Amino acid sequence: MRAIRVASAALLGIGALTFSAPPAVASDGGNVTPFGFSVLPTTIAAGGQITFRLDRDSGGCKGSVTVSSAVFDTVTIPRGRSSGTATVDVTAKAMAVYQVTFACDGMRGTTDLTIADGRPAGPTPVPVTPVDPDRGVRAGEGGSVAGFDLREIGLGAALIAGSIGAAYHFSRRRGQEDGA
Repeated sequence: MRAIRVASAALLGIGALTFSAPPAVASDGGNVTPFGFSVLPTTIAAGGQITFRLDRDSGGCKGSVTVSSAVFDTVTIPRGRSSGTATVDVTAKAMAVYQVTFACDGMRGTTDLTIADGRPAGPTPVPVTPVDPDRGVRAGEGGSVAGFDLREIGLGAALIAGSIGAAYHFSRRRGQEDGA
């Protein structure tokens, strides 16, 4: 009889520990390119003009760049240049998000372009940082270092300790009531 109580207390503690663990979070790995790129502005009205910027300093893109989307004609940025422009179709759907693809030397990266209801929201660049091919990507940040909050960790530890303590207390109390 005592073994059942101890096993129940152990399972309760393990369950509390399992459900208190933070969920795994993966970051978007779709834009790993050795060259940086951005669309300015990121939100624009239909018929507006957008600018494409490239970061060729890292050496990842040496040839011409093709920029394409369903909301404007394909633009080719020649070798040696780091910017280009396009006009958004006047038939672009308001409040829709379109994907813009940058392709260079066999590599692709994407970013989003939002179509506003009225005037453009303004030039708020969201550049994609190039990745050093010798170093690789920074993986595993979700939940380990990013968002490190001592208050949440302390609360989780207190909940786990409390559940283990309660399970131990109730298992010991039952044993004393049975005369063990």
